[in-house]
Amino acid sequence: MNLIDVAAAGLPVSIDLRYASANNFTGRLIYGRAGCYLHPEAFERLARAAGLAVALGLRLHLFDAYRPVEAQWALWHHTPDPTFVADPRRGSPHSRGAAVDLTLRQAGGGLLPMGTDFDCFTDQAHHGRTDIAAAAQANRLTLLGLMSAAGWDFYGKEWWHYQLFASRRLPLLADGAAAPPLMALPGATGPGATG
Repeated sequence: MNLIDVAAAGLPVSIDLRYASANNFTGRLIYGRAGCYLHPEAFERLARAAGLAVALGLRLHLFDAYRPVEAQWALWHHTPDPTFVADPRRGSPHSRGAAVDLTLRQAGGGLLPMGTDFDCFTDQAHHGRTDIAAAAQANRLTLLGLMSAAGWDFYGKEWWHYQLFASRRLPLLADGAAAPPLMALPGATGPGATG
């Protein structure tokens, strides 16, 4: 399958792949290389959402997209909670190149407040929360509106997660579907070494 390199495509988005740094819920690198890829259908919908955001003076800010099956296993081994981490035996839409984790930022400015950080595994991360600041509620609804208008489905327990409808119709993709592989850490030996 030909995944599309989001960074190389020139969309008006910013990218901060959290799993390519230790700034994620595991506290360690999951990806050895920061690469942001999507299935062509997902890329098309992301491009549409990015255009809708620009019309509002906003930018999409991506935390994750295609996630190799091996990365899904690493997350599951750290936190085997199917509420927030897809069981890799069933497969994640991310591992099909069919999902994005993202937020909004002001064009040329900072991230909009969303009430919680990305990958916050609490009830406050759910859509429709009224126990977060009104501005954060409005920002979540703006993101939901943009992504829904662009043809994305959402996951009710994570304000940042959007996926293609019926994403399980697509095959799971192992590391190497995007070349070069994402999982090999600097200095690691062997294909897909994660240290």
